[in-house]
Amino acid sequence: MISTPNDGLNGLEILIVEDEVLLRKQLAAQLQRLGMEVTGTGTLSAARQLVSETNFDFALLDVNLPDGRGTDLLKENAFSPNTGVVVMTANGEVAGAVEAIRLGALDYLVKPFDPLELPLVMARVRRSKQISRAEEHRRDEKAGFFFGSALADLEAQLQRILAADSRMQGPLPPVLIQGETGTGKTTIARWLHQQGPRATAQLIEVNCSALPETLAESELFGHERGAFTDARSARMGLFEAANGGTLFLDELPSLSMALQAKVLTVIEDHRIRRIGGNKIIGTDVRLIAATNRDLRQLTAQGAFREDLYHRLDLYRISLTPLRERGQDILKLAELLIGRLCRLHRLPLKQISASGQQRLLSYSWPGNVRELAHEIERAIVFEDRDELLFENLQTPIDTTKPLDSTGWLNASFTFPPEGFSLEGAIAAIIQRALKQTGNNVSAAARLLGVSRDYLRYRIREK
Repeated sequence: MISTPNDGLNGLEILIVEDEVLLRKQLAAQLQRLGMEVTGTGTLSAARQLVSETNFDFALLDVNLPDGRGTDLLKENAFSPNTGVVVMTANGEVAGAVEAIRLGALDYLVKPFDPLELPLVMARVRRSKQISRAEEHRRDEKAGFFFGSALADLEAQLQRILAADSRMQGPLPPVLIQGETGTGKTTIARWLHQQGPRATAQLIEVNCSALPETLAESELFGHERGAFTDARSARMGLFEAANGGTLFLDELPSLSMALQAKVLTVIEDHRIRRIGGNKIIGTDVRLIAATNRDLRQLTAQGAFREDLYHRLDLYRISLTPLRERGQDILKLAELLIGRLCRLHRLPLKQISASGQQRLLSYSWPGNVRELAHEIERAIVFEDRDELLFENLQTPIDTTKPLDSTGWLNASFTFPPEGFSLEGAIAAIIQRALKQTGNNVSAAARLLGVSRDYLRYRIREK
């Protein structure tokens, strides 16, 4: 027996459409030995019914059937876009196979063929699907940021940056992205890279807050052998690895002041020196930095280098929080629902009227990331055609004055779905912090609580 690769086929569903019963059984037996779940039929009408009921991973489709041509299923777009189709045609009827390929089939077999060929064919088709999915993912990432009307100014700003980039012959200036957690800073960084002149070069992403202080310098700038105790061999840093491409430094203020100075040197001089080395290494990197903190305020407090801030401030992008995007929240939700339903292979769901109201009235402290999580939760756990988002409790809207239309108003009544006391406490704390310029001690005095209690509540949030 021929030994062939069958990794990744176990548990996948395949439809065999073949009117010769003996051949169909032989094919089914071979595919079952590969661990696949096989469904077989001998007519076009039965195949059409099965395809309408089940999203098969693969289909093995005979061209000539008693009641029609198997390629009609391809013409009708009967198969799911995720189904890899292989056609079978009699010797001398290759034209039918060519037509099938034109209509979307991934491969073909000419009868008579040895069923032992199937593992190789299925592995090849599986690989073709993987490549196609990877390319689809890259396309989604490239156009994956939803701007909408609320972010029209941001989109125009990004287009101006791209236009300026295209005119530059030398190194590209850095970009600074500011926005709350979950607003899409990483997605914007990828978008800029993929749309820009360095799209074919590498993009390296680093979360600076996840780098231990003792290793951050080595990770970013590299080291030579013997530079420190564990440096048994030389190592290239990420600035060097990103040469010719883009380096995305998320949460840049997490770096020490000394490392911030080194980052500034790279931006200005376009060169680095590894730890323990004397050699100057030239580097041409488009740096994109991101933070969820106010760099101007950090600079005033002495927590961020002023010279680095001014160097980064040439291209500054500010992302609007989700709660301020109005009706665009619903459009973004519909986009995410479509993607997640395809991911989980579920029928497309709509948002109910009450669900729309919940989405619009929620303050989204976790922004787009939280919205995606809530949509996925609803798709998976709400067994209805319409999504209600019943798990979504509407917290206090901290953007409204607490003593006018908010819950301190004398006319306020508790909503039928309930009231979040934790949300109310969090809202009061945020108001106190805002009034005192984020001075925890002063906010604690305003609230009549200890500084330790307030710090505990902030951490819990």
